[in-house]
Amino acid sequence: MRLHLCVVGRLRAGPERTLIDDYLKRFDRTGRALSLGPVTVHEVEDRKGGGMAAEGALLRKAIPTGARLCCMDERGKVMTSPQFADWMAGVRDYGASDLAFVIGGADGIDPELRAEADLSLSFGQMVWPHMLARAMLTEQLYRAASILAGSPYHRV
Repeated sequence: MRLHLCVVGRLRAGPERTLIDDYLKRFDRTGRALSLGPVTVHEVEDRKGGGMAAEGALLRKAIPTGARLCCMDERGKVMTSPQFADWMAGVRDYGASDLAFVIGGADGIDPELRAEADLSLSFGQMVWPHMLARAMLTEQLYRAASILAGSPYHRV
């Protein structure tokens, strides 16, 4: 199952880029044997200042046709890492060929796009900066693959 990170904003060189690239590389090595990956990052930017609706339209174009959709949203479901790994494995085992994760801009994800999600997922009630949310998501993708592979990376 191919994974897609559909995100608002461009990631520049710096510590976040290094961290995210490291977790994506780790995920790729672990996930391929589990039929997870590769991960493709789709970055969109609303240069015209159209707000959430414009960002939502750009994100919708970045999501592959037929992909299952997970929106990162502070109002979403809070899961443990093993629950997240099981959810991803279930999506894969159900036969999905693409799974898209959406991270919105400063104002969040357009409500219409959010309503289309198979899952709204939260990293807790706090709001996280976009680039930290992206780093946290990539770490959890790697952790999920590690859990599914039986690796000692995740400890209970």
